[in-house]
Amino acid sequence: MSTEEWRLVAGGVEVATYVPQPDLDIRLGPRPYLHPVRTLGGVQVSDALCFDHPWHLGVSVAMQDVDGVNFWGGRTCRRGEGYVWLDDHGRVAPAGRLPAGDGIGHRLHWQDRDGRVLLTERRRIAARLAPGGWELTFSYALSAPAGRDVTLGSPATNGRTGGAGYGGFFWRAPDGDAVAYTSSAEGEGAVNGSSEPWLAVTGGDAYTLVFRGLRDDDRWFVRTGDYVGVCAALAFERPLVIAAGTTLERDLTVLVADGTAVPPR
Repeated sequence: MSTEEWRLVAGGVEVATYVPQPDLDIRLGPRPYLHPVRTLGGVQVSDALCFDHPWHLGVSVAMQDVDGVNFWGGRTCRRGEGYVWLDDHGRVAPAGRLPAGDGIGHRLHWQDRDGRVLLTERRRIAARLAPGGWELTFSYALSAPAGRDVTLGSPATNGRTGGAGYGGFFWRAPDGDAVAYTSSAEGEGAVNGSSEPWLAVTGGDAYTLVFRGLRDDDRWFVRTGDYVGVCAALAFERPLVIAAGTTLERDLTVLVADGTAVPPR
């Protein structure tokens, strides 16, 4: 596989690297990802191939269950069994570039380990200067084949308790002291599972990330204890079905700022 890298620039500053086709073990859920992502001041705000969860790949789109195929990586959550290692991993494979101006446009195939395409994806990523820092826009559209519904699930929909409804746009941040909050709550336990219009994570005094873009029944999946990560989760409590021949679209934005520049509390 290719180890080619594409660059994302905001205001003349290189702020992120996109890896379109990583050469990874299938058990890590190979997929395109952004890493490293940096503030305008050069602070790294993403992490990848982490020692605790090596299948966490910077900023990516990943699902633990797509019609029974694990596109997240790692062990699979099975009802009544918990997390187990299975030969059920898939990969998100490049299928061509799309026009995207100064940004990144990508056509992708979500394939099981035998190469069968379960979903097709159109993705566009861009960066621009914004008050307080720069803003990442990350849009993706997942389309089901004409003759078959596709069901998206998560550990929560497969029996795990504790708000583990992750899957969708996911940002793994560096380890360290971090606080997550919304306009009405603060702390992992208070904001995990919320549907607030925005969610912020501060990494000490070094950086701030402000996430926006939930739709429909999406929820924020948040971790700041065992690791630091935020997911705009598609199946937080219930499976999400993409009907045959239809497309699920999401548009996320993330403000990336040095220091503690944050929205009003």
